[in-house]
Amino acid sequence: MIIGVSDKASEKISEILRSADIRNPFLRLGVDEGGCSGLSYSLVVDEQQAEEDIVLNKKDFRILVHNNSIPYIDGLEIDYEESGMVGGFTMNNPNAKVSCGCGASFRMANYRGEVKKCD
Repeated sequence: MIIGVSDKASEKISEILRSADIRNPFLRLGVDEGGCSGLSYSLVVDEQQAEEDIVLNKKDFRILVHNNSIPYIDGLEIDYEESGMVGGFTMNNPNAKVSCGCGASFRMANYRGEVKKCD
């Protein structure tokens, strides 16, 4: 499984993990049901590793992905963009056939997920 992380996103992830008040933080990347397109990305700081997790070692941090999310995000490219006073992670997913306008949710050709209104 390949997950790409841009230099800018790597800097931001490292900053977030350093500021976490936990001993050995990592970024948990996953996919959840929901969002206006049916599937939503999940990025959270975590310290609990499950047996089913795949560990991706990046230069300054680790990304953990649960086995169930792999088919949805293999090949994903994570970037970080700033616009004025606002910034956020962007996802370029080669598996997504449809993405919402905000880029937080997507749909695949063979799986739609459960469409829910975005918060």
